[in-house]
Amino acid sequence: METNELLIKLRKKIDLIDFEIIKLINHRMEHTLRTRRLKPSILDQGREQEIMNAIRLLSRGLIKPEFSTRLYKEIISESKRLQEQNLKLVGFQGEHGAYGEVAVKSLDPDLVPIPCPEFVDVFDEVTNGQLDMGIVPVENSLEGAVTQVNDLLVQADVDKIKIVGEIRVPIHHCLLALPDANESEIKVAYSHPQALAQCRKFLHGRHLEPRPYYDTAGAAMMLSNERQRTAVAIASKLCAELYNLQVLFENIEDNQTNSTRFLLLSREESKEPGNKCSIVFSTEHKAGSLFAVLKLFSDAGLNLTRIESRPIRNDPGKYAFLLDFQGSIRDQKVIDTLERAKKEAVVFKFLGCYQEAPLLNGTGGV
Repeated sequence: METNELLIKLRKKIDLIDFEIIKLINHRMEHTLRTRRLKPSILDQGREQEIMNAIRLLSRGLIKPEFSTRLYKEIISESKRLQEQNLKLVGFQGEHGAYGEVAVKSLDPDLVPIPCPEFVDVFDEVTNGQLDMGIVPVENSLEGAVTQVNDLLVQADVDKIKIVGEIRVPIHHCLLALPDANESEIKVAYSHPQALAQCRKFLHGRHLEPRPYYDTAGAAMMLSNERQRTAVAIASKLCAELYNLQVLFENIEDNQTNSTRFLLLSREESKEPGNKCSIVFSTEHKAGSLFAVLKLFSDAGLNLTRIESRPIRNDPGKYAFLLDFQGSIRDQKVIDTLERAKKEAVVFKFLGCYQEAPLLNGTGGV
């Protein structure tokens, strides 16, 4: 190997290491922000000394303790600066780059997206105050209801968690590859089974073998970590930035109208006037009981935008209904209708009143 070739190869390795260092520092800062919720003040000299002592012990080989302590003084200083900003933490399910994170960034770029392993973790961490808010997908325009999230809404303690907003996100899949990948060598595509199904025509046309993975962003992260030159991932464009991947093709989904409706969760009710409400209720298991509740909304002229049934897990054979309708909880007509619905229902929960997200047009835009 010539000197210039070797130099290029070594520099690429250094670039990858630098990418991983920055990614890990970002990850550390996320945990730092979360610890702020669990301690009385930002300043904790005992903990800082503990970190410094550990760093000195870990400083071996080329890295000297003096260098490590200078570096970590800067990292700790930046950690405290971020903690002082009182940033809002918003949980989403999946790895960084998931469409839940895309939804968070679409709401407000200043929000800090925090990855959670499962949907239940988003609900739990909002409930216990570890996160300011959570964002979860409730329905997709192609795949329908997200059953796990709907079940969690049925089980939710409305004294501790409420819906305070919604957003519709167009789902545009990208084909992502390693920066130095040769397109002619690519054989397989990793992604979540739904994403693979939504890109079936594209994959067939390119003769790519679909391989299911637990998460779209997880597939991108795996590709970045394992450096498979013959593989690609189907994920969001954000994943290309986060995992140092190149976008080979954009908008590879078979249906360009694909979108997901996300709900924003919080412990506190929205202070903004809403124009849409969500409730959960169950009725007696007899003819006409569901109709009696729905007729109340019809008689009041309230437009229903969604009704979904889910089995009640601790009461086999019985069902709960999730219902969304247009109207404000500040409207007396809505208040009266909900009071009547409570009397007709066996179980009744008011999930929240919030601002309705605009519908997306046929190209995935607003």
